[in-house]
Amino acid sequence: MKIEITNETAADVAAIRAITISAFLHAPHTSHTEQFIVDALRKAGQLTVSLVAKAESTVIGHVAISPVSLSDGATGWYGLGPISVAPEYQRRGIGSRLMCEALRVLREHAASGCVLLGEPRYYKRFGFRVDPNLSLPGVPLGYFQAISFDASRPRGVVSYHAAFNASA
Repeated sequence: MKIEITNETAADVAAIRAITISAFLHAPHTSHTEQFIVDALRKAGQLTVSLVAKAESTVIGHVAISPVSLSDGATGWYGLGPISVAPEYQRRGIGSRLMCEALRVLREHAASGCVLLGEPRYYKRFGFRVDPNLSLPGVPLGYFQAISFDASRPRGVVSYHAAFNASA
């Protein structure tokens, strides 16, 4: 199966929403608002990177990246997520391809680094690590991780865009 990874287009929006809903339907530790978050980020103009994975022109995966703020004033940092793959295509490397391409695009745009909330064993393979100098309030230690693309080592609390509070 040939998988193509491209920037989202307006024609992909409905498929992205459907895939995000289905990908998180049975996931633990979710409020099932991921599709609202992506829509709100898009509406706010905060989707710095929005990539889709397509098989035969059908959207089967998506990854969103948006700017984050750090309490120490560090700039150039982004948050990755949500990332979604249609359930019938999971465990085929599509999520990994989306991750690698998203990180490549961030590096190409001279980002300082990226944070995410997720399963440590999975995201370790992409270079994400727990950074004791960065925190996200209310998140268990170990699930908030970062990767730095340059020598910067920020310290402080990370804040995501208000779109992450979207619930409808």
